[in-house]
Amino acid sequence: MPRVSSVVAAGLLAGCTGLSACSSAEAPPPVALVSLSLDKDRVPLGGPLDLTYRFEPTAAIDGDYRVFVHVESADGTMMWTDDHDPQPATSAWRVGEPIEYTRTVFVPLFPYLGEARIRMGLHRGNDRLTVTSARAVPDDTGERAYTVASLQLLPQSESIFLIYGSGWHQAEYAEADPSRSWQWTEKSGALSFRNPRRDVTLFVEYDSRPDLFGDTPQQVTVSSGTTTVETFTADNLNPVLRRIPLTASDLGLDDMAEIRLSVDRTFTPATAQPGGDPRELGIRVYHVYVEPR
Repeated sequence: MPRVSSVVAAGLLAGCTGLSACSSAEAPPPVALVSLSLDKDRVPLGGPLDLTYRFEPTAAIDGDYRVFVHVESADGTMMWTDDHDPQPATSAWRVGEPIEYTRTVFVPLFPYLGEARIRMGLHRGNDRLTVTSARAVPDDTGERAYTVASLQLLPQSESIFLIYGSGWHQAEYAEADPSRSWQWTEKSGALSFRNPRRDVTLFVEYDSRPDLFGDTPQQVTVSSGTTTVETFTADNLNPVLRRIPLTASDLGLDDMAEIRLSVDRTFTPATAQPGGDPRELGIRVYHVYVEPR
């Protein structure tokens, strides 16, 4: 699966700066039939959402265009985006050869509940291409942005609430994008939550520093109580999303369940660089989410 993408807030408008740049009296023929499938049509704020994009080229595309994806409230306010470069690039698309891929996003904590629509298209700078939507909802703004899906945004309280226990450093935020945050673990970080007494999926989006560990990168162990649920190698410099299934028996019989993320080795940046970060660090975690199955 592609890297989990960073969902950004409303300032990152893609494409046109004005209506005249996007529309014309007679739009050129469409270059592709586009569609978007969601793994669920109701999702709490902060929850994970799988978006499967499909493009069926109907004409050759001269150059590489980005996919813009705008999630809008009922009144048309853009709440967040999933703009990205498609793989393969549009210049490599061929008529009769569909392109399909899935991206996972975590819904931002935007102050809005209710129905949202997703509009998308292809752009390069201020130039937007004409496409058609499999959903059969036409471009209703003249900006070559096409409605491809809708979903219900639910309160964050619909999610399982996680309590960060021992073994976690304070949250940090990206200067360029305050909506992007993370927490470093120590050698072992504990998470507790009310036991749903059913099977769940644990989502963990993380990265690491394999460059500091030579040929033997860190090993991460996910455990519930005394049960080791999964072990994996932390060999990625860029964020990766793991989905870890846990059964009701893994969570035990207590009212509260606890999960631990433990590493076999930590590092301290100040050891390699005087004046550097003096903390003992394990892996950097961007999102943790527990979803009932």
